[in-house]
Amino acid sequence: MIGSLHGEVIDKTEESVLLEVGGVGYVVLAPTTLLDNLRVGIRTQLVTHLHVREQELTLFGFPNKEELELFRLLLKVQGIGPKVALAILSHLPAETLRQAVAREEAALFARVPGIGPKKAKQIVFQLRDKVGLEDVFETTTPFSDTDGEVIAALTTLGYSVVEAQSALQQLPPEAKEESTEEKVRLALSSLAKL
Repeated sequence: MIGSLHGEVIDKTEESVLLEVGGVGYVVLAPTTLLDNLRVGIRTQLVTHLHVREQELTLFGFPNKEELELFRLLLKVQGIGPKVALAILSHLPAETLRQAVAREEAALFARVPGIGPKKAKQIVFQLRDKVGLEDVFETTTPFSDTDGEVIAALTTLGYSVVEAQSALQQLPPEAKEESTEEKVRLALSSLAKL
């Protein structure tokens, strides 16, 4: 099994990176959050998962061991294959995924293309005892019901879940008690500045 690769990025697409290691080019599928940070010509190290099927070997790469472990946990959910697991990690960063499972927010998973409400609930159910939830509650501030509504409103307007959560977390402390509509307005204002 190939556990990690360290080499130069020689090409990339919307879903993969071509990494040259010792004169050999490896095509590695990766989450968009990682691909957005990679540039042709830079050297990088990826931790990898080699997925073996009857006629195909596919490498999946991640920036750290935590994302790799989450990917492997997602693969254990019935009906979740590697491409869907990768899509989940592309839309939900590791910390957001852990929070969504801890708070049983299946709706965040349902916003990932290819995941319906039933599958989203199944993911939360099967992962809730496996993602180290004790850390989530200690290190993060919980999302309230209105925060969930704000995220839903922003994603309906075309923003990704990650962008919506980031905008919500950047709201000033005094905005935490505002109405949903006001939070959406403030979040849109901060997103417009990006």
